Amino acid sequence: MEGFLSIVESVNGKVNGFVWGLPMLILLVGTGILMTALTKVFQVTHIGHWMKNTIGGIFSDKKVTKHTGKEDKQITQFQSLCTALAATIGTGNIAGVSAAIVSGGPGAIFWMWIVAFFGMKTNYSENVLGIFYRRRNEKDEWCGGAMYYLKDGLGSKKGCKQIGAILAVLFSCFALLASFGIGNMSQINSIAANMNSAFGVAPLATGIVLMIFAGLVIVGGLKRIASVTEALVPFMAIAYVIGALAVFICHIDQAGAVFVAIIKGAFGMRAVGGGIVGSGVAMAVQWGMKRGVFSNEAGLGSSVMVHSSSNVREPVVQGMWGIFEVFADTIIVCTLTAFAVLSSGLVNLETGEVISANESTALVAEAFSTVFGKLGSGFIAIAILLFAFSTVLGWSQYGTKGFEYLFGRKMVIIYQVIFVVFILVGATMNLSLAWDLSDTFNGLMAIPNLIGVLALSGTVMKITDNYVRRKLKGENIKPMLSAIEDIQEKHEKEI
Repeated sequence: MEGFLSIVESVNGKVNGFVWGLPMLILLVGTGILMTALTKVFQVTHIGHWMKNTIGGIFSDKKVTKHTGKEDKQITQFQSLCTALAATIGTGNIAGVSAAIVSGGPGAIFWMWIVAFFGMKTNYSENVLGIFYRRRNEKDEWCGGAMYYLKDGLGSKKGCKQIGAILAVLFSCFALLASFGIGNMSQINSIAANMNSAFGVAPLATGIVLMIFAGLVIVGGLKRIASVTEALVPFMAIAYVIGALAVFICHIDQAGAVFVAIIKGAFGMRAVGGGIVGSGVAMAVQWGMKRGVFSNEAGLGSSVMVHSSSNVREPVVQGMWGIFEVFADTIIVCTLTAFAVLSSGLVNLETGEVISANESTALVAEAFSTVFGKLGSGFIAIAILLFAFSTVLGWSQYGTKGFEYLFGRKMVIIYQVIFVVFILVGATMNLSLAWDLSDTFNGLMAIPNLIGVLALSGTVMKITDNYVRRKLKGENIKPMLSAIEDIQEKHEKEI
C-alpha cells in the first residue's frame, strides 16, 4: 500500500506541476488578456455601469434581490453571487495569501492583482456563455456551465462536434472529483484543525456537527443552498473586512512602506528573503498568479454553474456579476488580508523576509493578534470555519451539476449523500495527499473550460457589443439572449 501511495504521489506531483506550472498560468492570464481586448477593456471603460448593476443594484433594483416563487427553480442575481462567493471566498483568502507572502514576498500581491484584473474578464466570459448556452432539465431547473457551452457551443462548429462532447464529459468528471477534494475534505480538514487548535474541539465532533448542518442544506437543493449563502456570505465577508481593516488602520503608519514593498518586490528592485533578485521576481510572479487563480477561480469554469441558474435573461448582466465576484474576492478580501499581514511588523518590508516563525493561517492569526490580542486567533478560527464551510456548500452545487450532466437528474441524491458523508472523512483524516490530488483536479477543470472560452471568444465579443449598442448607445437592434432561442428561430424560418 505504501508503495502504491508513493507512486500516486510521484505521478500527482508531475501532473500537478504541469497543471499549475508557468505554461498553465500563462494560458489563464492570456485568456483574460484576450477577452479584455475583445470586449474593449469592459471592466474599466464601463466600471460605473457594472458597479451600478451589481453592488448598486442590491440597494436600488428590486429585481436583483426579489425571490422567485416556490415552484420556480431559478435563484436571484444576488443569491447566485452569494453562492458563487461562498465557493470562492475560502481558506485561500487567508492561508493562500499568507503562503504567497511567505514564498513570493510582498511583490506576489501585485501579481495577484494583475491576475484578478484580467480574471474579471475571464469570469465575465464564462458567465456570458453560461447564460447564453444554458438549458432547462426535466424539473424545469436551469442547467449551465462549461459542459454545455463546450457541447453546444464548441460542438456546433464545423468538425468539432465530437471534441466538444468529449471535453464536456472531461470537465464534468474533473468538477465532480474536485468537489470532494478542494470543495469538501480539504476545507473541512482546515476547519477541524483550526477548531482543535483554537478551542480544543475534537476533530470528530467538528465533523459530526458540520456533516449534520451540511446535510440539511445540501440535500435541499440549490434554492436552499442559495438561501443559506445569501445570509451567510454578506455577514462573514463584512465581519472579516472590518477585522482586517481594523488591523491595517491600527498600523496605518506602515501604509506607505507596504505599498512600496509590494511594487518593488514585484519588479525585483529588492530580493525576496535576501535571495537572488531574479529568483525573487520569478517567485513573486508565480506565487502571486497561483494564489490569485486559486482564490477567485476565474478560468476554472466553476462558479458559472451557479451563475447560470440566475433569473436573468441578459448574458451580459450575469457577466457583470462575474466581474464583481472576482473584484470582491481578490481585490477586496485578499488585499485586506495581505495588508493586515504586511503592516503588522511580521514581515521585513525591506527584504520581504517573514520574521515570524508562523505560516499559513497562523501567520494571519498572529497579525490579527497584534491588535485584538488573544481574540485574534479565535477570530481567524471562526473566519476559517465560515469561509471553508460556505465553500463546501458552494462546491456541493458544482459537483451536483457535474454529476447531473454525467448521470442524469434522478441520480443526484446519491452524489449528495456521498458528498455529505465525506465531510466526516475530511475532519478525521490526514489529507496531505488529498490536498495535492484536489489541486490537480481543480486545475484540470481549467483546460477544457479555457478551450471553450477561447473557441467561443468571438461569441462573447458579439454578445457584449450587442448589449453595449442596445443598452448604452440606445440602438434599436435585436438582442442576443439565448443560443436555444436562436436555434429555434432558425428552425422556424426553415419550416
